[in-house]
Amino acid sequence: MNRIVCPFLFVPILLVCSGPAAYAHSVHYDVQQKGMAVRVYYSEKAPAAYSQYELYGPGDKEPYQTGRSDNNGYIGFVPDRPGTWKLRVWGESSHGFHGVTTEIKVDKALNLDSFSKPLIATYTKLVTGISIAFGLFGLYALWAPRGGVSKEDDR
Repeated sequence: MNRIVCPFLFVPILLVCSGPAAYAHSVHYDVQQKGMAVRVYYSEKAPAAYSQYELYGPGDKEPYQTGRSDNNGYIGFVPDRPGTWKLRVWGESSHGFHGVTTEIKVDKALNLDSFSKPLIATYTKLVTGISIAFGLFGLYALWAPRGGVSKEDDR
């Protein structure tokens, strides 16, 4: 009798362990080509690696996503609705703490529509050129011989 009961107990245990409850204890994944990537950097060759960030969806009061950028300064996310997304990034370099906020506009197909850059980032070369021109003019004005009449010439 003992030998007959043992297989009958084994069958229900096998059914319970192989059912949907068994899948609750595993992690599944799928690799897809979708989403957006934002690269944050101090200069072209200096990424803002491992910088802390917060991402807010359209109308969100709480962050949609938080974390740190990767080693190359990339932040990846998959938007779930169209609108303007706000990304706040805090980076720390060898000369201090820096932060930036940008807006990313997502269209109805959940693709990138546009993104904002700070005014200084948009016109960095222009501002640098004007600064160099003023600096050179200042040096010239400082060291150039001054024209005009001196007191010795009056005699």
